[in-house]
Amino acid sequence: MFSSAYLPPPLASYVSAHGFVHQFSVNGKTYTGARPRPNPIYGATTSAVNCGNGGGFIASEAAPVNPGDTLKFDWRGQDLSRVRMAHDTGPIVSYLADCGPAGCDKFDSKSARWFKIDEQGHKPNSAEWVQKDLMRGATANVKLPSNVAPGNYLMPEFYPSCIQLKIGGSGTGRPSANELVSFPGGYSDNDKGLFGNNFFSRQYTFPGPPLAKLTGGGGAPAPAPSSSTSTPTSTKSSSSTKAGSGSGAQPTQTTKSGGSTGSSGSSSRRSASAKPTAEVRPRHLSRVMRRIAFDESVHGVSA
Repeated sequence: MFSSAYLPPPLASYVSAHGFVHQFSVNGKTYTGARPRPNPIYGATTSAVNCGNGGGFIASEAAPVNPGDTLKFDWRGQDLSRVRMAHDTGPIVSYLADCGPAGCDKFDSKSARWFKIDEQGHKPNSAEWVQKDLMRGATANVKLPSNVAPGNYLMPEFYPSCIQLKIGGSGTGRPSANELVSFPGGYSDNDKGLFGNNFFSRQYTFPGPPLAKLTGGGGAPAPAPSSSTSTPTSTKSSSSTKAGSGSGAQPTQTTKSGGSTGSSGSSSRRSASAKPTAEVRPRHLSRVMRRIAFDESVHGVSA
């Protein structure tokens, strides 16, 4: 899950000023995320925007989920001194990548082909971003596509790392070849949706490919596993099994800690108006990148 925040350059170099997936829950089980390293990643073309620079640990088990399940992501500050997400501006964009029948624990994430399943921007008829609810203590909720085919999937998070999902059911929906992207490659440092005044317009243009329709046919098959590994970042929390984190399909909801829910997101290409146990770079397939490239004074914002 990528979520992008707009930050002035002085804040952009500090991971602790951003956020990461502290934990997520699905079907009554809670899974712990991973503690990010403090050093940022620059540039949309670096291989580290995939599943990180290494140094992570492999989640040997994937979170079992089914099409239509809703995953709830709890975003925190890097050092957990912030109970809430630090930012209120920018999109939340979610992807999946099929690892193939052998599973994701030994899959080379640099070979992954990603498809977009959800994008949330401004709230309907409002200048306020869905992400602002995270700042108020809500979770970011993402619903898996109702027809996604079963299999082993990666989901990315900023700062870069990946979690594993094992999707069950009997869905037949697969992305077409033109809905698949690679990371790096899916974004450019100059994409309108990642940098500039586009963040302040209700007619926000989301970066990356369109939402996958999952109509059936299917794109290129997942490459065979290689000796290098991805860095899924979830582990078993005190209240649940081991896992990963996911992201969803249709416009979703954010849920406040008190339990009330509010509508969020837009499915169009434009928006409508427990303590971590390992040190890796979690990536939020929740934060898309803002301007990630450039020089030491202008840092990309993701997480």
